[in-house]
Amino acid sequence: MSDIDLTALDRALAAAHQPALQAALVHLTGQDHWLRPEWTPAYVPLSRGDTGVPEAEQKKFLAEAKAALVEWFTNSRGQTRQPSAATLRRMMSFVAGAEIPEGYADFLVDELSLDATNTKTPVWDSPRLKDGAAKMHVLVIGAGMSGLLTGIRLSQAGVSYEIVDKNADVGGTWFENTYPGCRVDSSNHIYSYSFEPNHHWPQHFSTQPVLLDYFRGVADRYDLRGKIAFETEVETLDWDEPRALWKVTVRDKAGARRVIEANAVVTAVGQLNRPRMPDIKGRDRFAGPAFHSARWRHDVDLTCKRVAVIGTGASAYQFVPEIAGKVGSLTIFQRTPPWGFPVPHYHEDVPDGMNWLLEHVPYYDKWYRFWMFWMVTDGLLPMVEADPGWNGPQTAVSAANLEFREMIAAAIAAQAPNRPDLVEKVVPTYPVGGKRSLLDNGVWMAALQRDNVSLVTDPIAEITEAGIVTADGTVRDFDVIIYGTGFHASKFLEPMKIRGRGGADLHATWDGDPRAYLGMTTPGFPNLFMIYGPNTNIVVNGSIIFFSECSVRYIVGCLKLLAETGARAMEPKREVHDAFNARVDAANAQMAWGAPQVSSWYKNEKGRVTQNWPFALVDYWRATLAPDPGDFVIEKAPEPVA
Repeated sequence: MSDIDLTALDRALAAAHQPALQAALVHLTGQDHWLRPEWTPAYVPLSRGDTGVPEAEQKKFLAEAKAALVEWFTNSRGQTRQPSAATLRRMMSFVAGAEIPEGYADFLVDELSLDATNTKTPVWDSPRLKDGAAKMHVLVIGAGMSGLLTGIRLSQAGVSYEIVDKNADVGGTWFENTYPGCRVDSSNHIYSYSFEPNHHWPQHFSTQPVLLDYFRGVADRYDLRGKIAFETEVETLDWDEPRALWKVTVRDKAGARRVIEANAVVTAVGQLNRPRMPDIKGRDRFAGPAFHSARWRHDVDLTCKRVAVIGTGASAYQFVPEIAGKVGSLTIFQRTPPWGFPVPHYHEDVPDGMNWLLEHVPYYDKWYRFWMFWMVTDGLLPMVEADPGWNGPQTAVSAANLEFREMIAAAIAAQAPNRPDLVEKVVPTYPVGGKRSLLDNGVWMAALQRDNVSLVTDPIAEITEAGIVTADGTVRDFDVIIYGTGFHASKFLEPMKIRGRGGADLHATWDGDPRAYLGMTTPGFPNLFMIYGPNTNIVVNGSIIFFSECSVRYIVGCLKLLAETGARAMEPKREVHDAFNARVDAANAQMAWGAPQVSSWYKNEKGRVTQNWPFALVDYWRATLAPDPGDFVIEKAPEPVA
C-alpha cells in the first residue's frame, strides 16, 4: 500500500466529479458496470454540477471506486484499456447526463483525444509537404493565446515562422489587463489548450497572474521565445503581387523600422485589445488621475479617495468589488446593467483532492474537461434564439428566453431583498444574451449595497476639472475617474494599414463593416488569415480557446493546401464569401443579440452584428476541419522560364 496515500485518496474521492471518475474507471478496469442507470446524472440547471444522484447511491459508488482505485494503484498501475466505439458513445452520454446527438459524436471524440490523436495536430510527413514547408515563411502578429498556438502548430508542421508583438512579453490580454480582480470567465479546465492541460489550477476561474504564468510556461515549453520579436508593432502590410509575398513594415521600441517578407500572414491580435474611451464632453478636462481599466494605473493610490467608475461591463464587474472596501467613496455610472449568471464558486479554490485526481488517475482529466465542455457547448443556445412568432414582452425573444430571464432575475433579486430600488436598476430590460453576460457569485451586488457605494443611472452630461455632471444637473466631485468602457471591438486589425491586390485598402474595402469567410479570409487579400476575426466570438457557448484551435487547424490546412499543390496564393471566392456572410447575418438576426431593440458592442456602427458566431460549436468545428479547394481562388506559381 506504499504506492497510494489513502488519506489523499479519500480527499480526492470527496472532491470528485463522480460521472467523470466513473468514465475513467471504465478505462482502468475494462468494465462498464460503472455506467449503471441508477448512477446516471440528471444535472440541475445553473448548478455547479449537482448530479441529481441520490446520496445513498453516491456513497455506494464511492466505496466501490475506492476499492477499485486501491487495486489499480497496487497491482495494475499503468495498465488501461480503450473501450469499444459503442461503449465510448455510452460513456459520453452518461457523463453528459443526456443522449449525445448523432451529429456531435465525432466532434466530441475528437475533443476527448483519448489516444492523443486528433484533427488539430498537423502531420506534414510526405516529401512533397516537407519540401513545401521548407519554402514557406509565415509571419504571426500577436503573441497572446492564439499567436502562441499558431507558433506551436507551425512548428509541428515544420513551417518557418516568426512572431511579432507590441508588448514586452507573451500573454496578450492577460499581459495587458492587470486591474484588481481580473480573472477569466470560462472555467480554466476548458480555458486552456486541449493539448496542454494544467492539473494544478489554484481556482476554478483563475486570476490574471495565474493565466499569464500559464501562457508563459507554454511559450517556454515549446521554445517559442526565440521566434518572437517583442515590443515590435506592425505598421503596414503590402501584398507584392509579382512575388506573391507580404511585405510587412514593423517598428521596434527604439523607432527603428524593418520589412519582413512572408508567404503568409496570420493575425492573432484579438477583438478586445484597443481600449475605447467614451465620447463625453470635457473628458480631457478632469484634473485628477483618469485611466481605462485595461491600462490600470497602479501608481495611483485609491485609498480613501473619491472614485468614479464609468461603465458596468465585464471589467468593472470584477474590479469594483475589489476596490469598494478601500476607497473613501465609489460612484458607479451605469448606462446599461449587465446580466450576471449565478456561479457561486466563481472565486473558490480547486480542492486539493480534485487536483490529485487530475494528476494521478488516468483519463479523469479528459472526462472532467469533456463534461465541462459539453455543459457549455450548445446547451444554452436555444435559450437565446429568437422565436419569429414571439408576441411577448420586448424584454425577451422567446418563451424559453423569458423563462431564462426570470430565473436569473430572481437570483439577482435574492441578493438584495431589502433594496427593491437597487434591484430595479440592476435587472436589465433587454433579453438575456443580448449583451455579454457575466458571472456572478454575489460580490457585485454586495459591493453595490455598501454604504460608501452609489449607483447612478442618470446620463453623464459632461466632465469638468473637478468631477462629473449628470443630465439632471447634479454635480459630483472626484479624485479619480476609472473608465470601464470596453474596447473598439468592431475595428478589426486597426491601426494596421493593410493593402492587398491592386493596392486595395482592407479597411476601405470593409467600410466600417468587417466581414470574412469563416472569420478568417477575405477576397482580394491572398494568404492573409485572421484568428478571432469577424463573427467568431461566442456568447453563451464554449471557450474562445476552442475557437482558436479550430481556426488555427484550418489556417494550417490552408498552408498545407498551398504546399501540396505547389500554389503560391489563395483567397476565398467572392460568391463563397458573400453567401457565408449572408447565412451568418440571417442567423444572427434570429438571436437575442441581433434583436432590433438591443444595442451592444456586438453590433457595429451600421447596426450589423460583426462579432458573433450564431451557430452551434459543432458547426464551426466541422466547417474548419480542412479547407475546401473549391472555396478558393488558387494561384499557381508561374512555370520556370526555359
